[in-house]
Amino acid sequence: MLNGTHYRLILQVIAFIGAVILTGCVSVPDSIKGTTKNPVENLLDVKKMPDLYIGHEGRFGGKVLSVLNEKGRTRLEISTLPLASDAVPLIDNSSLGRLYAYVNSFLEPSDFQDHYVTVVGFITGLEKGKIGDSPYDYVLMNVNGFKLWNEVQRISLAPSTGNIWGYYGNPYFMGWGGSTPILPSHMKDFD
Repeated sequence: MLNGTHYRLILQVIAFIGAVILTGCVSVPDSIKGTTKNPVENLLDVKKMPDLYIGHEGRFGGKVLSVLNEKGRTRLEISTLPLASDAVPLIDNSSLGRLYAYVNSFLEPSDFQDHYVTVVGFITGLEKGKIGDSPYDYVLMNVNGFKLWNEVQRISLAPSTGNIWGYYGNPYFMGWGGSTPILPSHMKDFD
């Protein structure tokens, strides 16, 4: 006869197998795969030695701070964040710096302002600008693909032990009893 400990062990094994299967399914969406095998994703390296990266393909993501429509193109000012293996911005991290991403079409500002995006395209250099009254060098790129992300909340029932991540650090484990804290936000396709 199975007791509570056995049920917990069985559920933990099922949760672990499910997490492994989901991890194996992670891939970069086609719209932001780019044309090279490994686009540059480290904005700090580009800022340190911009001449070395001009003409290289880059993939960056983060929060859109401003949208400026110009004749024939739109400039997105992005506060960049590290990217997950599927190119989703990791929103619980600190900004790596700012980027001007130029898209060769009109983009509706309300669709992008304060949303998260990942862009891919060719790095074209640096542009001097300002953040408030402080001078700032923005990395520039011409975008040939982008992905707008939808922010969703992830909720988990925690065990009564107070560990909000459940057993073994699994955020998807639905524990027994306890409260229902809201965990950090996660990104999801708009599709």
